Amino acid sequence: MGMFTRLADIINANISAMLDKAEDPQKMLRLIIQEMEDTLVEVRASTAKVLADKKQLIRKIQILEQQADDWQGKAELALSREREDLARLALVEKKHIQESIKIQHHELSLVDDSLLQLQQEIEQLELKLTESRNRQAGLLARQTTAKNRHAVRQQLDNERVLKTREKFEQFQAKIDQLEAKAEVLGNDGNNPDLNKQFAELSADAEIAEELSKLKAKLEQQ
Repeated sequence: MGMFTRLADIINANISAMLDKAEDPQKMLRLIIQEMEDTLVEVRASTAKVLADKKQLIRKIQILEQQADDWQGKAELALSREREDLARLALVEKKHIQESIKIQHHELSLVDDSLLQLQQEIEQLELKLTESRNRQAGLLARQTTAKNRHAVRQQLDNERVLKTREKFEQFQAKIDQLEAKAEVLGNDGNNPDLNKQFAELSADAEIAEELSKLKAKLEQQ
């Protein structure tokens, strides 16, 4: 496949459709990018050659124009010496050179058209290459995210993690029960131990009072 045919195929290619059909989009995109990069190098090298050809054409035209001027001068010299025959021959040579100059100018215009087309295609290829590289970065980021999520999910589903989480939940349930009991006791406003002590004190006071009454009764007898 020629370089320019390959260039046209790349520029006109539907990258999205190619990736949708690919079994491994990441691999396919790498191959596409590599093809673009290789083609871009070739096109730039071809452009450099066309530029060199243009410079040679310009130099050749300049030389021909100088030769045409020289034959013009020779024709004028021949006429000044009354050598019309030589002047005619000089003008014939000048005309031949002018025809060559026209041909070279036509070639130069074709070269300029080729350079313009090449520049446009290079810009299109560079744009497509940039888009493909950006898409490659996006695919890579998505791939990395997917791998990380898979690794995290594996850790969460790990039997050891599940057991640890189960123990934590049991421990949490015990704490909830203790907090519930404390809240109930707080709401009742009672402390069993404290109430018992006050009840004992109250009983002792009653016994002391009864004992005093008994002593007073005995003293009166």
